[in-house]
Amino acid sequence: MNILYTKMLEKADPSQVAGLARFFKTGPGQYGEGDQFLGIKVPVTRSVVKECWRQVNWADLEACMSSDYHEVRLAALLTLVEIYRHTKKAECIDFYLSHTTYINNWDLVDLSCYPLLGEWLLDKDRTLLYDLARSGKTIWEQRIGMVSTMTFIRHGQLEDTFAIADILLHHPHDLIHKAVGWLLREAGKRDKAALESYLQPRYKTMPRTMLRYAIEKFPEAERQQYLAK
Repeated sequence: MNILYTKMLEKADPSQVAGLARFFKTGPGQYGEGDQFLGIKVPVTRSVVKECWRQVNWADLEACMSSDYHEVRLAALLTLVEIYRHTKKAECIDFYLSHTTYINNWDLVDLSCYPLLGEWLLDKDRTLLYDLARSGKTIWEQRIGMVSTMTFIRHGQLEDTFAIADILLHHPHDLIHKAVGWLLREAGKRDKAALESYLQPRYKTMPRTMLRYAIEKFPEAERQQYLAK
């Protein structure tokens, strides 16, 4: 029995399905078009993963990652994070990178990439993230390239965040603008001067949403100066 899949199905709440479908933009032409939901909130998914991740094998993960249900795919990713956290197995990274087709919304990216790829690459060459940002097959792979640098920021390493932000600086999609702005903001919380230095030659031409996210923690007067220009 696939305990992870079974436990997730048990937590289904039909009353939440419509709201989640709207929140994750599943309508025609939207970025999550066609995705299906069980109506399970993230804290509930986390509780299921905490309960049963030790009993999940690779075949179980494979089945969950390819599920039609968004929350089951998230459960698979959070289980993978737990397995990696406790074992540091390279197989976790290989599995992740070979299943990016199923990582097809921003929450699936943001809750999995930096605890996996970011942690894995802390003491390794990071070309992989640059390649994903530059040549990812989907906006989700490109977002993985950016958001994975969160781990580096938390270790005081900001260079890759700024460099990958440059690759994505004029990307056409709003979800990339938000991701880049978010990571720039986090870098700025570590080193405001470094963020200001990055922004100075770029802020007049970067997407407005990206800039707003990046300067969100600046004093109001400074924010308005950036936005006015």
